[in-house]
Amino acid sequence: MKKTSWGFIAVIVGIILVLGMIFAGKYNSFVNAEESVNQSAAQIDNQLQRRADLIPNLVNTVKGYSIHEKEVLTQIANARAKLAGAQTKTDQANADAELSGALSRLLVISENYPELKADKQFTQLMDELAGTENRIATARMDYNKQVETFNKEIKRFPGSIIASMGGFKAKDYFKAEERAKQVPQVNFGETK
Repeated sequence: MKKTSWGFIAVIVGIILVLGMIFAGKYNSFVNAEESVNQSAAQIDNQLQRRADLIPNLVNTVKGYSIHEKEVLTQIANARAKLAGAQTKTDQANADAELSGALSRLLVISENYPELKADKQFTQLMDELAGTENRIATARMDYNKQVETFNKEIKRFPGSIIASMGGFKAKDYFKAEERAKQVPQVNFGETK
């Protein structure tokens, strides 16, 4: 009888150890996936900061040519401040869309100043800004892929049980603002 009770205890301990190893392995994979999401989010922040650092130089270059275009320059400054103060990915996406819109208006204004378009510093800043915009788009795509992977892991069984026990929650995707889905209206100097 003693052999049977020790064997039974050994089986129970073995099952507990196996379940503990499964739990630890899955928990660690959630930690890794969450860190990948955080790293991808940091890359978005990094590229947004790079763009924010380029904008004052661009604005100062344009100021010399378009002193009376203060409204757009003010919109850029306000949108840049909102982006810097964004607390959530949704706030960040909205501020980013606002900044992109203001920059688009600035580019339209630059069309009215041929000497500005020929300015070497302006051209260089525009090239850097275009490269940064591409990096931002890539960083957003990478972030959303990491979020997708993480969210799938924590929603699948048995991972969902371990995720809820470990306090892991689904992450938000970086989404475009609704107005970014609208096709922009372009008119080349036509007056209404």
